[in-house]
Amino acid sequence: MQFMGYKRPEGRAGIRNHVLILPGCACASETCRVVASQVKGTVNVVFNTGCSDVAANTQMSQRVLVGFALNPNVYGVVIVGLGCETVPHKELREKIQRLTSKPVVSFGIQEEGGTVRTIEKAVRAARQMVAEASKQLREPCEMSDILLGIECGGSDATSGIAANPVVGELSDMLVDMGASTMMSETIEFIGGEHMLARRGATKEIHNRIINMCRDYEAHLAAAGQDCRAGQPTPGNKAGGLSTLEEKSLGCILKGGTRPVVEVLEEAERPTKQGALIMDTPGYDIASVTSMVAGGCNIVVFTTGRGTPTGHALAPVLKVTGNRETFQRMEDNMDFDASAVTMLEKDVPTVAQDLLRDVLATCSGRTTKAEAYGFSDIAVDHVCRFV
Repeated sequence: MQFMGYKRPEGRAGIRNHVLILPGCACASETCRVVASQVKGTVNVVFNTGCSDVAANTQMSQRVLVGFALNPNVYGVVIVGLGCETVPHKELREKIQRLTSKPVVSFGIQEEGGTVRTIEKAVRAARQMVAEASKQLREPCEMSDILLGIECGGSDATSGIAANPVVGELSDMLVDMGASTMMSETIEFIGGEHMLARRGATKEIHNRIINMCRDYEAHLAAAGQDCRAGQPTPGNKAGGLSTLEEKSLGCILKGGTRPVVEVLEEAERPTKQGALIMDTPGYDIASVTSMVAGGCNIVVFTTGRGTPTGHALAPVLKVTGNRETFQRMEDNMDFDASAVTMLEKDVPTVAQDLLRDVLATCSGRTTKAEAYGFSDIAVDHVCRFV
């Protein structure tokens, strides 16, 4: 089985062919937005950090920015910095260029003499990149080029009954075909981590899964916080979930049953193929941000309550097991898995239908969030102060 994508000199093929207008810090985000609005074929992200931070948070920001640039859905990158941020735009450009042969250029607003002059130069560079990118055509790509991010948000009782089991079955099918899948949200493993850890391909991976959940709780406790204060969310409770453990048991179903071959830090790029786990917070937008920075070229997002979320670089395909939600939020939801909830179809049958939709998306079909141009970005702070 294959899909039609864009082959890259390094690593996985892209399923999109974006030119990314990348801010090096929050102060450059608006300038990047204006540049992207003037050049068809570009995308931008709004970055909320990048300066005036402790070292660990700066490292996280840099990992996300570099990861976005390296994502296989990106053809080339135009970086815009301010000039006095913690990591200057030239240094960020050099970090990216050491890891890829993609075209990468950068500009500093202070150096260029202001926003208008910067926009003028960045627009010219972006137009040239888009012209080059347009010459590349889709061609048959192997399933091993797919790195699927798996996310859930706004869960209700149908998430654990239908949507998550269907996506878990999808994950197993993709891994068996040679693709890779990545599940995240550490806080939503807690209470079921012993079951997830059994999937560890090695004793070390088993222990890593147990310890990262323990460490997450300890991190919050050290700041005088309890992870159960925010989990389940009010929407989860209204949808029928009563405890964090109950939510976790449903959450881990979406990762399937195949052995976990690697556990990654936030926004870290994988070194192995197969079923992967990334250690991220439970906030779905921050989690998707980290997985896309880690190289995911498509995301499947399960939700019972419904969500409009999307990402500039990777299509986010929304799946619900709640028929009422699909009908009420049809302009946001991409796939209806409620036939499982209603006992009309079994999980493997619906998962086959979802696989066809995933491959169609990989080959160019637009998701609802892409059609709107949605781009939700949130960078987690490693060091938090309360």
